[in-house]
Amino acid sequence: MSGFKLLLTPLESLFVFVCLLMLVGEILSQQNGVKVVVEEDSDAVLPCLINTKEDITLKLFDWKKDGQKEVFMYDAGNHYNNGHGSPDLQFKGRVSHFQDQLMNGNASIKIQNTKMADSGNYICIFPRLQPRQTFNIELVVERLLRDRSGEIPAASPEPYITILDQTKDWSLLQCKVRGASPKPKVEWQDSSGNILPVEEPQVSEKGGRYYVTHNTTVTKTGRYRCVVTQEEISHQINAETFVFICEKLVEDQTTKVAVGWLAVAFVLGAAVLAAVPFGLRAAKHITVWFNRGVAADPEPTTTSNDLTNEIPLLQVGVTGDHQNENGSSKVPPEIVIV
Repeated sequence: MSGFKLLLTPLESLFVFVCLLMLVGEILSQQNGVKVVVEEDSDAVLPCLINTKEDITLKLFDWKKDGQKEVFMYDAGNHYNNGHGSPDLQFKGRVSHFQDQLMNGNASIKIQNTKMADSGNYICIFPRLQPRQTFNIELVVERLLRDRSGEIPAASPEPYITILDQTKDWSLLQCKVRGASPKPKVEWQDSSGNILPVEEPQVSEKGGRYYVTHNTTVTKTGRYRCVVTQEEISHQINAETFVFICEKLVEDQTTKVAVGWLAVAFVLGAAVLAAVPFGLRAAKHITVWFNRGVAADPEPTTTSNDLTNEIPLLQVGVTGDHQNENGSSKVPPEIVIV
């Protein structure tokens, strides 16, 4: 029908609003969220570049780990490495910045000789800028196990999952395995353990290490994991992610609402049908008979006009030997349904 638009119910409007919030959060995370993966004992560069790329030589920026540990602070030329305070003991003497890049708005830092304990969430804050700018960086330090010769890795590190593309109907997930030996088997699974179909995997080998990429497309909201198995060394490791499919969730909720209304209609219909017999009984006519003696013929008196001869009458008859003041018989009324 041309020009016809279906109005959203309050429940559907709520889910559309949630979808919009998640979309905004996804956009913001793509703009400010970065994940850095390095091997243990190597150096890690954590990027932080303000959007305007203005000179920050005389600005203040502060790096923290997990929201509380001080990593590095720069304030108009003063910083931890030139006698200006001290960072958390975990990072003392291992963190530096790029002095020649400050004029370009680059507040990145380098952590030397990374350890497993350095893994975590880092923030780079410009508290005095208007508006205030904050950047989120996740650092992952991987420990590659080696065989007896100590030359090649003996087990796969944790796979890395990313969402390559997403619409209201589906999400394209990617799983990357870096530096695994021997060659691993990589699978995508849903929360029930069912194996998902994948695109043609990309496999490469360098220096005895295997690099594998598996992509899969999912159409339902839920948890999905990438499982890496190396049967030769009895090793298995996996990573998990949560996918929110907005359109499917709205459809499911709409279906539940429709089923709920059908159930309510069924209950109301059953109640109406149950009330019909009581209405019919209330509509029956009541006829009252009085016994005025043996010779007197009973004359019926009705409380309402007869609508049909087929409806049985509720009669009140008087029988017995009791006498009233005029000498006629008087008995308690007796109700008879005919």
